[in-house]
Amino acid sequence: MSYANHAAQYQEVAVRSAAPGQLVVMVYDHLLLNLRRARLSIEQGNVDLRLTSFDRARQALGELLSTLDLEQGGEMARQLNALYTFVLAELTDLGLNPEPGRLERVTRIMSELREAFATVSQHPAVREVA
Repeated sequence: MSYANHAAQYQEVAVRSAAPGQLVVMVYDHLLLNLRRARLSIEQGNVDLRLTSFDRARQALGELLSTLDLEQGGEMARQLNALYTFVLAELTDLGLNPEPGRLERVTRIMSELREAFATVSQHPAVREVA
């Protein structure tokens, strides 16, 4: 079995055994990985990689949006919904009109949110509920 197959199996097990908070962090990690790839593609002038990277980042953001529970989450969920919607629009525009400064701001915002979710998901009370 190839390394890629082993890696895919490992990743599948990690996803299936993860708590909900950890899954959110995994989606953020995927999003941030693709934002870094998008930045590199802009620097290298690789249009195909840029488009693919932004598409994958938008898909990850769509996943984050779809998991928000606006009724149960209250004001926090509504604020995240507004922020995710803004970032989604930014990513769509950046895919067509790449601007490294704007991309860096979006990456920083999403990185800070990822760290916040990672911290919260490690809290014992959150792990017990999840």
